Amino acid sequence: MFALICKEEHLLNRFTFPKAGTFVAAAMFWAMWPVVLHAVTWFPLGPYGGDARSFAADPRDSKHLYLGTANGWLYESRNGGTTWVRLTELGGRNDLVIDHIIPDSQDPNRLIAGAFVADHPDGGVYLSDNGGRSWTDAPQMRGQSVLSLARSASEPQMIVAGTLQGVYRSLDNGAHWTQISPMNSTEIHEVESLAIDPANPEVIYAGTWHLPWKTTDGGAHWENIKRGIIEDSDVFSILIDPAQPRTVYASACSGIYKSTDAAALFTKVQGIPSAARRTRKLEMDPEHADTVYAGTTEGLYRTLDGGRTWNRLTSSELIINDVYVDPHDSGRILLATDRGGVLRSDDFGASFHGSNTGFSARQVVAYTADPNHPAVVHVGVVNDKDDGGVFLSTDGGVRWRQQSAGLGGRDVYSLVTMSDGTLLAGTTHGIFRLQDEVWVDSGTVARGGSKGKTSRAAVANMDGVAYALVSGDGYSIYAGTSDGLLRSVNDGVAWTAVSPLTMGEIRFVALEKNVVVAAGLKNIDLSVDGGQKWGRIALPPELTQISAIAVDGAETLWVGGREGVFYSADKGVSWKQVYDLEIPQVDGMYFDPIGKRMLFTTSRSTMIFAVSVPDHKISYWDTGWKLRLARPMGDHLLGATLYDGMVVQPKMVDSGFAPEHVAAVNKTAALPPSATTSSTPSASQRR
Repeated sequence: MFALICKEEHLLNRFTFPKAGTFVAAAMFWAMWPVVLHAVTWFPLGPYGGDARSFAADPRDSKHLYLGTANGWLYESRNGGTTWVRLTELGGRNDLVIDHIIPDSQDPNRLIAGAFVADHPDGGVYLSDNGGRSWTDAPQMRGQSVLSLARSASEPQMIVAGTLQGVYRSLDNGAHWTQISPMNSTEIHEVESLAIDPANPEVIYAGTWHLPWKTTDGGAHWENIKRGIIEDSDVFSILIDPAQPRTVYASACSGIYKSTDAAALFTKVQGIPSAARRTRKLEMDPEHADTVYAGTTEGLYRTLDGGRTWNRLTSSELIINDVYVDPHDSGRILLATDRGGVLRSDDFGASFHGSNTGFSARQVVAYTADPNHPAVVHVGVVNDKDDGGVFLSTDGGVRWRQQSAGLGGRDVYSLVTMSDGTLLAGTTHGIFRLQDEVWVDSGTVARGGSKGKTSRAAVANMDGVAYALVSGDGYSIYAGTSDGLLRSVNDGVAWTAVSPLTMGEIRFVALEKNVVVAAGLKNIDLSVDGGQKWGRIALPPELTQISAIAVDGAETLWVGGREGVFYSADKGVSWKQVYDLEIPQVDGMYFDPIGKRMLFTTSRSTMIFAVSVPDHKISYWDTGWKLRLARPMGDHLLGATLYDGMVVQPKMVDSGFAPEHVAAVNKTAALPPSATTSSTPSASQRR
């Protein structure tokens, strides 16, 4: 039985960095978090950005903003979007897309959010009475995919919601709901957009995936308002001029339309090219009614003359989900974008820059640190295309910059830094080497020909998926790929297939000294002579599928999966399970040679577990975030979250925190934190 040791942490901590000269950066970092020091959680580090979906503003303070995301998290800003603080995970779920947040003009602490799940019907309406710090769901809307949400300006207690089934209305600020569109209607369903006449709450406009509709009697009767609109148009956004309610804009997959007679007739406005097929959001300048912004899947457009002419203000590569114009300073505009996060303009849209400090929706799946400069780290992300790839930090994760030129929008699954500083990236299509700030193809792969010889035809560029990259003695690099195990002895310039292996796809690779382990999802091959000879070893009988492998400093083999963590001290002849961990699913496994410990993470809980080597004492930390992997950084740990970038472990201090107490440390990383004795946690706590 392993001895179990609890690692207690306190949030009134100071933050130290494994690099001299980072005092200013550290003080700036801590200044961002004055309102969350009461929470027991690790701190987000970035890289900032990712998918941002929606904005909402406090009616009494236009600088107090809320930000909805595509992973269930709600963020808050008190300074007009300059910095963001994570508030809470809606419904405790990471699959909710929060496209609508509406505050209560009479009670700033009352918020209502609508959410849906992207790949199947699910979601709901969520209510908060404490400024978004905790939420309950509306039972009558439970399981509904809420695609749109609107509050009446003249009757603030009235809210309407659009779902896959139709239009619903609440007359008591979201507590109870009734469907006001016809039940089982063959027309009014998939309600993507809603708008309520600012003077008459009985007049409601609804945009569906097939044309717009209107009711003038609170839903008792509906009429199709398609005159002037191209047939079969998805209506993404409806905008009513608050001063002239008969002026109505509607955006659709076929373009932008305008009506001046309360939607009796629409006219297609000119200026936006047909290629910009989806205008997801229309937003009016509160101070200039003829100025309207159109957030599209091909950039931001603006009209200054009520829709007669439009100009594009941003790159056509930008996908915009929401637009916010400060009602007290219309020169300040915020954009919620796919992959790029929040963009901000302070000059009426003439220029935009990232405004994501504190907000990260990055999916970090790869990590590497420079062995000679511990504060220099790289991370690889997926699903962010040209806005993703690889990010570099030279100060232990405080600041990041993108370093993805040459990757062509590829996802990055693995990274490795050689002893001479050479950096390699394993991607969805091939292995790349960083050369003069540009990623170049890492070279050719030689495969055995007849009688073990390599033929000219057997040499080709590697274009498969590179799941794992590890370096060995300073010269050898192994790559686990969809085409098998590869090896390079010249910094990744050329590769050779490790021919004795016949496993096919290699998902995981680990090595320590002369022990090399390569694994797929169901099999493990082992070499104990530096990769010269290989043999198949049996999995632990309880393990059904491999999700992580490692080799520690004592050359003990470790393997994990849904059934937990197993280790073998006899090269796979026999296996033992670490029962005290009780990890529901092992997703990350790493041997920390300085701390002489194994680190384990699971995407199903917020815990990091460490098992010391060789005495097998167990430590654990509750991070507050579900993690993919954990790595040491000086006397801290860093973690890669599922969807929220990197987070860092706080550090205990003797007295209260103040930014000026932050101190820099030497370039050489200190030993990782050791565990302190405490009581054994319950199984539920450890999960």
